[in-house]
Amino acid sequence: MPAQAAAPAQAYAPAPPAVPADLEREAGVARLFELHYSSMLRLAVLLGADDPENVVAEAYYQIYRRWRRLKDVAAAEAYLRSTVCNLTRMRIRHLQVARRHEENPPAPPDETVASAENAALLRDDQRVLIDALQQLPARQREALVLRHWLGLKESEIAAAMGISCGSVKTHTARGIAALTQVMEARR
Repeated sequence: MPAQAAAPAQAYAPAPPAVPADLEREAGVARLFELHYSSMLRLAVLLGADDPENVVAEAYYQIYRRWRRLKDVAAAEAYLRSTVCNLTRMRIRHLQVARRHEENPPAPPDETVASAENAALLRDDQRVLIDALQQLPARQREALVLRHWLGLKESEIAAAMGISCGSVKTHTARGIAALTQVMEARR
């Protein structure tokens, strides 16, 4: 009998099938993106991020990396919100330190040009309020944005900011008082 020719060996192995957990993670992060991207971008803008698109992109990357460690997938939105707050805070701190240590700081620009997305998110009637918010201390600004723009409860704000509910009440009350003074002074 003639020897049968052996089947040629494949030059490469086929890609392993996708693991269900990976598919779940992909679908979960995609759902979060569809439902919450614009609100997370708005949150980063209101908290004072100089580059809100990158802050939000980094937040989605962080949740993508840690998806398997989430104890409750329903808490992903709160985790994402908290991550946006923390990344914005860290970015602002980093810029403050960098500016302090810069030898020849550039003169501030006469007019800040917002990205197209930022301009679309902020209507003209909100600009005065946003300017007043930017003058508040960071914690007061964060508490007000989370409470009044996102409509979060005190416990959710406390979790997002990493502080107690009592501190949320304090920051919110002081922020409202300071914002009221600033807005009345501009009239």
